[in-house]
Amino acid sequence: MNLKSHSLTWLIALCPVVVSVTHAASLPLPRSTPEAQGISSQAIYDYVEALDKIKTMHSFMVVRHGQVIAEGWWKPESAGDQHILNSVSKSFNSTAIGLAIEEGKLNLNDRVLKFFPDDAPPNPSENLKAMTVRDLLTMTCGHDTEPTASAGQPSVKQFLAHPVTYKPGTHFQYNTMGAYVLSAIVTTVTGQTTLEFLKPRLFEPLGIENPKWLTSPEGNSLGGYGLYLRTEDIAKFGQLYLQNGRWNGKQLIPKKWIKQATSKQVPNDHESHSQIGVDWQQGYGYQFWRCTHNAYRGDGAGGQFCVVIPKEDMVIAMTADKADMQAELKAIWNYLYPMCKAGALSEDNTASEKVKQLVAGLLVHPSPR
Repeated sequence: MNLKSHSLTWLIALCPVVVSVTHAASLPLPRSTPEAQGISSQAIYDYVEALDKIKTMHSFMVVRHGQVIAEGWWKPESAGDQHILNSVSKSFNSTAIGLAIEEGKLNLNDRVLKFFPDDAPPNPSENLKAMTVRDLLTMTCGHDTEPTASAGQPSVKQFLAHPVTYKPGTHFQYNTMGAYVLSAIVTTVTGQTTLEFLKPRLFEPLGIENPKWLTSPEGNSLGGYGLYLRTEDIAKFGQLYLQNGRWNGKQLIPKKWIKQATSKQVPNDHESHSQIGVDWQQGYGYQFWRCTHNAYRGDGAGGQFCVVIPKEDMVIAMTADKADMQAELKAIWNYLYPMCKAGALSEDNTASEKVKQLVAGLLVHPSPR
């Protein structure tokens, strides 16, 4: 299987092979046909056609029952390319916090100022003093407006200087700088950047090679953005969460954390981002968005997605540039979700060939100005 190919690696069933245990983690996800996993090739065709109409897509991968049943890249994008994840990075960042908590390095109720005594303003407000790690995770820090990074460079001091208007935990306000502070906390309690901390605990076990995460002048992984991964890496992350943190027989992430992080922790139906669409009004977890259809996701500006649908045992990864993000999700809800069947279907060679032809001709359209 050539992951560097610009064309679609399409719907093949892997023959049994013998591999060494040491190389097992780096294997790609297994491939299957849509029909073998209970979805018709026609449904895949309709889904891809809907994505192509968005005009700014870069890639997609559909996984059901742990098997990749459809994948494609809009040329010149390819399977081997790492893609900027934007705020999907936040879900990886949150995972690092969960693992640090499991290792006893901090807890959800720790006050944020505890970690940064030298960066606190001279007279911190009572609301700032009350802000906790959990408030950072749920984006309920108490800010009326989102803090912005000076000259595009985030710092803990800038975040702590921003007025905390509301009692923390009571008001959802999207907060990328808060995610950066979570990353800084990881560095403070572990002595490693979030990228370094996650490599042996997450990336290496999943076979995610050479992850790249941009850093700040303070030396922290950016946390809320700046992570680069391949489309299949995104799908593996979603599959790990779908499997309640287990991978190749090992519990990489505590099941309890998976449930907490992906459950509705706070409402957001009348708060920031809710105007994007109904899928931004379903509640927020620990750096994961809730979706309609009792699903959840990591999502990033421009159309980056890691969508997990437990009811249908499905994960969808998508990358794009300046895409209509609600349209991307509607393509799932309109063309994939309702077509999921419990058992295998008869193979449809005609529809499968249609999909191959469609995907082979995918081309990146110029981004809107």
